[in-house]
Order: sequence, then C-alpha cells, then structure tokens
Amino acid sequence: MLAPALPPGTTQQTLSIVMGGGAGTRLFPLTKDRAKPAVPLGGKYRLVDIPISNCLNSGLRSIYVLTQFNTMSLHRHIQASYKFDNFSRSFVEILAAQQTPESADWYQGTADAVRQNMRYFLERPYKYFLVLSGDQLYRMDFRLLLDQHIRSGADITLATKPVQREQASDFGIMCSNADRRITRFVEKPKDAAVLDELKLGPELLSSIGSGAGEELFQASMGIYVFNRDVLVECLDNDLVDFGKHVIPQAITDRNVNAYIFNGYWEDIGTIRAFYESNLDLTALLPHYSFFDAETPIYTHPRFLPGSKINGATLRQAIISDGCIISDAHIERSVVGIRSIINSGATIRNSIIMGADYFESDAPRVPAGTPPIGIGRNCAIDRAIIDKNARIAEGVVITPEGKPANLDADNYFIRDGIVVIPKNAVIPAGFWI
Repeated sequence: MLAPALPPGTTQQTLSIVMGGGAGTRLFPLTKDRAKPAVPLGGKYRLVDIPISNCLNSGLRSIYVLTQFNTMSLHRHIQASYKFDNFSRSFVEILAAQQTPESADWYQGTADAVRQNMRYFLERPYKYFLVLSGDQLYRMDFRLLLDQHIRSGADITLATKPVQREQASDFGIMCSNADRRITRFVEKPKDAAVLDELKLGPELLSSIGSGAGEELFQASMGIYVFNRDVLVECLDNDLVDFGKHVIPQAITDRNVNAYIFNGYWEDIGTIRAFYESNLDLTALLPHYSFFDAETPIYTHPRFLPGSKINGATLRQAIISDGCIISDAHIERSVVGIRSIINSGATIRNSIIMGADYFESDAPRVPAGTPPIGIGRNCAIDRAIIDKNARIAEGVVITPEGKPANLDADNYFIRDGIVVIPKNAVIPAGFWI
C-alpha cells in the first residue's frame, strides 16, 4: 500500500515513545534477567526491534524508549543497533526511570512514565506523539495512522484490531460509530449482553472489507496518537495508565477516534503467545514474515559467520547466524545465533535461543561443566532453551506427563512449555 500524502513535515513533527514494559511477570523466566522488550525473537531479533523498525520504515526517526526493569541488556541492544550519522536529527534514545526533585517514584504505569519524562518530550516543537508498546509483533505503516488522525480532526486516535467474540474478553474493547469516533470502552467484557452492544456496525464492517453478518469487536492495540496540547492536558493529573485510565476518561470529553488495523498483530505477553508466534515463523506461509525487503526489521549487526551444517536433517527450521549443527534432526524449530547442536540431537517444536558468545570467549566455568549448546543424543520437544544454556549429553526435555505450570531448580514449565532459563546447566542423562 502506498503511503498517504501527509502534510509536509508531519513525520518530522511526530515523536515516537516506545514503552519499555513492566516487570514482565507473565513472560518469566525469560524476563528473569532482561526487560520484556529485550527478549529474543525469531532467532536474531529482539521484541523492541519491531516497534522501532515500524517507526523507521514509516519515516519516523525521533524515538524515545522508556525503560525501568532489568534494563541492561535492552540498553546495550539499543545502543549497539540504532546509530545515525552526525548530520541527521534522527535518534533512538533511552529514558530510564530516575529520581528527580519532582518525583522519587518508579514509573507507576504507561501514562505516569510519559508524564515523568514530559519535559524532554516538549523540548522540541513536536505536534504529534505516537505511543507504542515494546512487546508486540506486527507490521504497520504509521503514516496511515497519522493520516487518518489528521484528516478526522481527532484529539486522540487509537489503533484497534478486529477480533472474534471468543477473543474479546482478553482485551479492552472499543465501540465506535460509523465515522469511527469512539463512544464507549469496556475492559475485558465477559457479559454476552454487553458484548452484543459492542459489535462493529454494518458501516464499519463494510469499510474493512468484512461481510455484514460477521461478528467482530474492536480490541485496543495499545497504540495511540495524541495531539501535543491534548497529551499535556490528559496527563495534568495523577492518572497512571493510558489503557485503564487516560483513554476511558478522554472518551467522555475528547474526540477520540479508532484506526482499524486489519493485519497480523500479536501481543506477546505470555510464554504461550511468545512460543506460538516464534514457531509460526517456521510455517510455509507464516502470519508474520521477516522476508519483506521494503519494510525490513532492523537489529544489532553482529557480523557473525554463516552457519555451518554438518549433515543435519532440517524441516521447517529457522537457522540464525553463527551456528554449528552436526548430524542432528531439527523440525519446526527456531535456532538462534551462535547455537551449537551436536550429533544425534533431536529437536522438535522448540526455540533454541543460542548464545551471547562462542565457547572460546566464554567466562571461566568450573571443571566438568558441559559446553554451551545442545549435547549429543539429546531429545528436546515443546521447549524454550534460553541463551548460554549448557545441555549435556543424553538429556531429554519434554512437558509430557507434567503439570502445565511448574517451578523446579533449573527449569520451569509455563502453559505446557518447558523453559530452560538463561545460563542454566543441565547434567548428562537428566530427564525433564
């Protein structure tokens, strides 16, 4: 789709604010030592690369990332990945939570995080503020969102995603009239009668190419465009969160519009959602593809060697850079950077995140510790193996016959998926 003819300078007058996320408890243990947006994705990317790349591909090159929890890996990744020349006003900068004379508190929510940094956002004459989540998987041209926002004369525009009735209870649901002005918001509605009142009307269904008989609901995507003065006024209070507090209040006295996005979008908030989104990338026709030359996803250029495959059997597998794979069987799995997989290993329906370094560069480890990677004759099924894990020979990892959620000494089970945490050591012959 061609980009709209925005008023001159619109993209330069727009500031993007990427929320670095909270503690990410639902993604634990992947968030045990890292911020949620820093969780690896698709073998070589991080979650935060998605919103930043969407901004860059939309011509939006003024970007702040607000961070608070387990920030080191996220800061390191952003600083290594997004560098611009000295003759450009483009930037991707980090604003970490800090104590100031006005406030000694941590960010209490998304709205509070923006409020605490407002002095930085208002230093330049930005007209529009685009607020984004740092942990969603989607591809969107934000110029289309800005175009509707400007043409409609809205104070605030929300991106919404059409969902089925069975999904509606998981989201904040918006109700809007034929001209897309939002008139009502209900957080995670479960009552059938209420849901009946929130359905998209025939005009909106027609406008998005859906049949008049379809039953769809507008789920908030957590993506907002604010006019400058509107954002200042909406945060001149102690409201904590955009989705729960600011937007519901604004609907009563502001022109709040819905931008209906009908493409693929996944909120990667749980281990199950993360797992399924990654494995879907291995499909013949995945819902989300990184193979789009016009809108690439940017990340840290690591200059790793091409992967070396020594006689392995691969089916529906993504193999990232710098891997060495010997006579193994890998099926419907994502293999991350610097992965070492030894002969006889069988890996199915799994995510192997790889390593931060090669064994020759590894810090000292006790004698007898297995090397980084997957050992000989291991069997791994329905698992997520986090970075730098050392899996010795003959290990079996599967959720078969175990409870859906379990905490053990060196592994976890979440949503029926075994998660081996970062830097874990699994001894030879261990059965999980």
